[in-house]
Amino acid sequence: MGPRDAEPLVLGVPRAAFRPSPIFLALVALLITCGVLTWHGIGNVRLAVFGFVVTGWVVSLCLHEYAHALVAYRFGDRGVAHRGYLTLNPLKYSHPLLSIALPVVVVLLGGIGLPGGAVWVDRHVIAGRLRHTLVSLAGPATNVVFALVLVAVLRLGAPGGGPVEFWAAVALLGFLQLTASVLNLLPVPGLDGGNMIQPWLNPQWRRMYDLFAPYGFILLFALLWNPRIGGWFFSAVFAVADFLGLPPWLYATGLELVRFWS
Repeated sequence: MGPRDAEPLVLGVPRAAFRPSPIFLALVALLITCGVLTWHGIGNVRLAVFGFVVTGWVVSLCLHEYAHALVAYRFGDRGVAHRGYLTLNPLKYSHPLLSIALPVVVVLLGGIGLPGGAVWVDRHVIAGRLRHTLVSLAGPATNVVFALVLVAVLRLGAPGGGPVEFWAAVALLGFLQLTASVLNLLPVPGLDGGNMIQPWLNPQWRRMYDLFAPYGFILLFALLWNPRIGGWFFSAVFAVADFLGLPPWLYATGLELVRFWS
């Protein structure tokens, strides 16, 4: 193999490490297809809404984790590229059961966007507490942007007409992004919100944090199971949704439609 045939490198990383994976491109194509089917009422509309919402959720999971990896890469962790995190491949970020299947089931049954995938960042090569916080913030910030884009599309497009099923699907996906944003920003060990404050803790509290971090998902479920804390959480999400102008009846309709089996 001659020098011209070698894979071009970017800071020592093959360019292929930055190309969107075929799996992610297929997900985007499926998302668009389900949106078109829903808009035109082709086939089983409820099944199309299901595909739109679920595929949109997995795409947002990829973008969330990609944002973590991209910021980490910009701050000096080249390993995220070698581990495939910059390809938007959901299989690189997740365990198929715990990171995709379980959150999707919770989305369908409870209308909550649980945190899904994860990227491993080499914190030792990233200097400065602020940079560590920004790496953790990048994921939830992506959910916030995704939610704002969906709400903007809904508010600008829905008054012009179109099938209610399509706008209900957009509203539900936007609502799920809001729940994911709030959940990820909670200061729970192991979640992005907790990881944002971890670098600023004193050594004693940091050791305690690191002890509980592997059980963050369990802690999250325990908090949401508590009626008072769960009530506070949903009150906060509903308040934000109302502030943004996301109609409750519309995302409730989307949740009803997405349960095509009922």
